[in-house]
Amino acid sequence: MGLTKTEIFTAEQNRLSVMLKAMAHPARIAILQQIIKSNTCICGNLVDELGLAQPTISQHLKELKNAGLIQGTIEGVSICYCINPTVWSELQTGLGMLLGSYKDIQTCC
Repeated sequence: MGLTKTEIFTAEQNRLSVMLKAMAHPARIAILQQIIKSNTCICGNLVDELGLAQPTISQHLKELKNAGLIQGTIEGVSICYCINPTVWSELQTGLGMLLGSYKDIQTCC
């Protein structure tokens, strides 16, 4: 089994890949949508909103946090999550540049 050679790619390519990999699950997309929709920090009501078990949601939140897409603060016994605006902007820029770089020239297969 070969190793992934991330060192041959740019820092921007590696960073965008980490963020997109963290988002590559429908539950994580739903979590992000709920956080954005609430327009505030979310402190545990995701179980009711999404219908997933708390341990499942916790694992998905961990992946999103590890990628930097969300950030959490401890309030009493709860951890509240919100979008990390700096990393979200980085994702918007990187994905926008990737998607914007394609020009439909209608001469390909």
